[in-house]
Amino acid sequence: MRVVLSLCLGVVAASCVAGAASNLPSLRAQRWVNSPPLTAEALRGKVVLVDFWEYTCVNWIRTAPYVKDWNRVYAPLGLVVIGVHAPEFEFGKHVDNIDRGIRDHGLMYPIAIDNDFAIWRAFGNDAWPAKYLFDDRGRLVRRWIGEGSYDEIEREIRRLLITAQPGSQLPAVTELASTFAKTGHPSYAGITNETYIGAERREPGAVTLKGDWHTDRQYVELKKGTGEIILPFVAGEVNLVMQPGPSGRAAVSVLLDGKPIGDARGMDVGMDGVARFDRSGMIRLVAGGPPRRHVLTLSSNDQGLRAYVFTFGP
Repeated sequence: MRVVLSLCLGVVAASCVAGAASNLPSLRAQRWVNSPPLTAEALRGKVVLVDFWEYTCVNWIRTAPYVKDWNRVYAPLGLVVIGVHAPEFEFGKHVDNIDRGIRDHGLMYPIAIDNDFAIWRAFGNDAWPAKYLFDDRGRLVRRWIGEGSYDEIEREIRRLLITAQPGSQLPAVTELASTFAKTGHPSYAGITNETYIGAERREPGAVTLKGDWHTDRQYVELKKGTGEIILPFVAGEVNLVMQPGPSGRAAVSVLLDGKPIGDARGMDVGMDGVARFDRSGMIRLVAGGPPRRHVLTLSSNDQGLRAYVFTFGP
């Protein structure tokens, strides 16, 4: 985790402005993707939504479809969506990893790469995901932390667009936000919290490691032979941020409650119960399982495999 106290934070978004920059600050990115460099001055006259994200953060991943929809629908009407990528882990600073993350998530709007957290600090930000909405004069209107509140965010976007261009006609509310307004956010009551495996944030007894593992500040790394990670949890969804070893590829066998995972497998697990991947990122291991107490057993013999953090869902 970074020196700044920050979290990949989810569940229901909080709407607030306390502690945040009151006006759109400088956007001093290391580099830009999908756009030439943008400045606060050049954005005057536009409604601006700044989305702090991290491509391995499950809470941001759940918000991404809404952000992409807002860009698609409202960009022609005066909204500018800017994604600010600030890495939680060292591998998230690498050009190939972040550019693949942008492609994999289909992000078409401007992305500011904030490896040194300069924009993060200028905003007074403290978590992923976080959304900041500025009016056409560059004034901060609202901030939302975590997941949820999508209907509220879109309502504010629409209000600011009308204020900036009185008399303009807006399309119907996006289907995703409209559906969220009816269904609300799923309950996370009783679900296991984010579980870090590295030495810096691992809680005693959260996981059991078997085999020859090296424990680093952010991760555990398999040194040789076969290694196992055993995790008791309560959830219906389990993901794990992992990084392949020097070969660039890894295979991890997945057992749920001591048995082949079967129909509860996540989208990154094959029919044979093995997750195979060639990227550093979030690997979906369990999906659609009954949200009760389980034991997940992961095993691999890929030397150099690194495991960082488990995330969960109902």
